[in-house]
Amino acid sequence: MNKTREKEAINAYLKLLQAKGASSSLLHKRSVFLDQLSENLKGLVLDGNEYRLVVEEVMETTPADDWHDCLTASREFYPFWVKDIKAIATLNLNSGFEVKPIDWKPDLVSLKTLTDSLETEKFDTSENWPLKAYAQALRHEGADLALVETRIKLAKIILMRIRTAPDKNSMAYRTAVDLTLPLFTIKQNRRLFLVVVREFFHFWSGNPDAASMVLQDTSGNMLL
Repeated sequence: MNKTREKEAINAYLKLLQAKGASSSLLHKRSVFLDQLSENLKGLVLDGNEYRLVVEEVMETTPADDWHDCLTASREFYPFWVKDIKAIATLNLNSGFEVKPIDWKPDLVSLKTLTDSLETEKFDTSENWPLKAYAQALRHEGADLALVETRIKLAKIILMRIRTAPDKNSMAYRTAVDLTLPLFTIKQNRRLFLVVVREFFHFWSGNPDAASMVLQDTSGNMLL
C-alpha cells in the first residue's frame, strides 16, 4: 500500500523519538497532533513559509494548555517533512528533540491579569538586570520611548510567567513562551511578543552579544 508523503515523514519522526526513549504517551500525543497537521499539509509544496502558515492555522483550534507540546512537535517534524537529512542529523547531535518534557507549566491566567499586574509587580535584581540591559540596547539602536516601554512590558510578562519554573533554563523559557502565546488573541500582538521574547532571551541568559540581537528580526515566527 502506498503511503502519503506526510505519513512517511510522521513514521520516521516517531521512530526516531521512540529510539531516543520517548514514552508511549508522548508518542501518542505527537501522533494525534501530526495526523491533524498532515491533513492540512497534503498537496503543499515543501516550503517553510507554507508550513508555518498551516501550523498557525492548526494552532488556532488547539487547546491553550497543549500549545507547547504541539509547537514542539511542529518544530521537530519540519525537517522530516522536507526530508532535510542534514538538519535532522544536526538536531539529533545537539539534543534538539524533546523526548522528556519538563514537568512544569506556568500558572493559568489571562493576558489582562498579567498586564494589569505590571503596574505594581516587583522584580528582583536577577530580573531587573536583563530588563535594564535590554532597554539600554533598544535605546542604543535608536528605538523611541514608546517602543522601548512596550517591549519591556512584554519582557516583564515572560519573567512573571517563568518565575515558578523549577529550573531557569532555556527549556523552561520556551515552555513559558509557548504557553503564553495563546493568551494573545490578536495575531499582530502575538507576533510582537514572539519577537520580544526572542530578543530578551539573549539578555536573560547572559549572552555577551545580546545587544547585537535587538531589532534584527520582525517575523514573529512561532516555529523558530
